[in-house]
Amino acid sequence: MRILVVGAGATGGYFGARLAQAGQDVTFLLREKRALAVQEHGLTVHSPHGDFHFQPTVLQASQLTGPYDLILLTVKSFGLEAAMKDIAPVVGEQTMILPVLNGMKHMETLSLRFGEHALIGGLCKINATLDAEGHIHQMTPMHQIFYGELSGDKSERIQRVDQAFQNAGFEAFLSETIISDLWEKWLLLSSFGAITCTMRGNIGQVASAPGGKEFALGIVNEALTTMKAFGYAERAAAVAKTKEAVTDKNSQQTSSMYRDMTQGNAVEADQIVGDLVERAIRVGIHVPLLQAAYTHLSVYQLTRKSA
Repeated sequence: MRILVVGAGATGGYFGARLAQAGQDVTFLLREKRALAVQEHGLTVHSPHGDFHFQPTVLQASQLTGPYDLILLTVKSFGLEAAMKDIAPVVGEQTMILPVLNGMKHMETLSLRFGEHALIGGLCKINATLDAEGHIHQMTPMHQIFYGELSGDKSERIQRVDQAFQNAGFEAFLSETIISDLWEKWLLLSSFGAITCTMRGNIGQVASAPGGKEFALGIVNEALTTMKAFGYAERAAAVAKTKEAVTDKNSQQTSSMYRDMTQGNAVEADQIVGDLVERAIRVGIHVPLLQAAYTHLSVYQLTRKSA
């Protein structure tokens, strides 16, 4: 299987590196600065499962020749438009696009551009980051990727993806409920992001503060109500797990959006929180806590751009 990994940040770099290490035919599509750095120094992964370094195949958009069998799309949501333009020439009739972006808006965007038939659903669970030298650091042992047909079918093509991902050095799961999985990851991400970014603290600090637990549960309930209005069929166990996670007084967890904010980086405010607010407004659902969180994040973005 010919695999194109778009991006070599913490997520794409990690899973792409593991696939390549397992002997899969992997090419990384990178922007010029990152491409030159990786071509010169290779990719280094620091992991609880063992460190490794290798020299990947790296191309820039103008060098691509296709089509590819599978495109693993790992860019930030605000880089999606540019990524779609880059991959368009190598998306063939049989190409599968597996996005592991945050939220749900990207699914509609990709479907409109390439057709729903090209899409398979995907999400990953990993706590990883890049250091100043571009090395990938996996900070906890968890490294999971989920994928599946949007219809839930175990098609021949999704089984080929499964065969490529199994025994590749991470946990791989073929899901027959990938749409529900995507909604539930968005519920967790939006809740963690809104809570930690608005309150400027980790989950345990917020839960321990006066009114913190009520605020956290209010965020979850607003997000849940909105998602159900747009087709999420609530699975009680998953929702209960999210509510437990956001009210744990002993938790030191934050969110990737909070970490980006404290480092002065761009945040996926529109995709993770803003899209929920827009959906709620569209159908007349009152979401004052999410609205406040989105305004807070938007002010940060405006301040950052004007600095």
